[in-house]
Amino acid sequence: GTRPSPRPRPRPRPSRPVPPAADDATAILPAVRAADETSLLGIIPPAPPPDPEPPPPPRQPRPGEVVVQLRPLRTRTGGYASIHSALTRTTFGTVLRTCLRGLGEVLVTFGVVVLLFAGYQVWGKSAVVAAHQENLDRQLEEAWEATPPPADDEPEEPQTLAPPPGHAVARLYIPKLNKHWVVVEGVGPDDIRYAPGRYPTSAMPGEIGNFAVAGHRNPATFWDLDQVHEGDLIVVETRDTWYTYRVTRNHIVLPTAVEVVAPVPGEPGATPTKAMLTLTTCNPKWDNYERLIVHAELTEALPRDAGPPEAVRTMTL
Repeated sequence: GTRPSPRPRPRPRPSRPVPPAADDATAILPAVRAADETSLLGIIPPAPPPDPEPPPPPRQPRPGEVVVQLRPLRTRTGGYASIHSALTRTTFGTVLRTCLRGLGEVLVTFGVVVLLFAGYQVWGKSAVVAAHQENLDRQLEEAWEATPPPADDEPEEPQTLAPPPGHAVARLYIPKLNKHWVVVEGVGPDDIRYAPGRYPTSAMPGEIGNFAVAGHRNPATFWDLDQVHEGDLIVVETRDTWYTYRVTRNHIVLPTAVEVVAPVPGEPGATPTKAMLTLTTCNPKWDNYERLIVHAELTEALPRDAGPPEAVRTMTL
């Protein structure tokens, strides 16, 4: 017979949602989402993070700069070379630039040394000379106080016996330059290092003959002696007398012209009849292949007690 066909299975019914019970809390309040938890507490949620700033634009290379790519460079042999190999390898140009840079540094250093030396010559050496001049001035004043004054008010005869070398002789004033110095005995390098010096064979101040004085051509001594011309006054102060000389000549000679300090300037062997003053120094400035000579003739002698001459009183000492 025929086999009966199987009975079809019944389809499952869809399940209905079960209503919540009356005492369930969720039946009254809806479920709270995580993002809304702060809204229940009255707290303002944090602001979203700001948008990131755009990166700055790449800096444009300045003239003369070389931009090196930050990546390895493959060589023809299959290896890799340093990215700086093009800048660090030794070439004729790099050697030349290094030499020029070193030469420039040497020249700058040399220039600084020269400026320091010039500053010492102008300010440092002047300060040293000024300090020694103060010591010589005290030495001269002490020597004058230790010597008894003359018996009368007349100027004493010029002193013919010179002090020892290096000791103070007199004060020398040049009103036109507003300068004054203590003159020492002797013209050796040690004698005139800090002061003008008297030629040992020359006359004493105010004496008939030639009172010859030598000084260095530096800013502290006879630096501007070339500005003293005919008619200008030079004053010499001794223990008892002010001697005023008037310039008669300013000229330049060779170092071998020793006749300028003769008793009669320019006339060796002649017998002097006047009291003269001669100042000598090197010429030009910063060199010594010539000599600058200033001659002056005595015009007035006053007692020291009477006070300095008018030319000295107008100076800023």
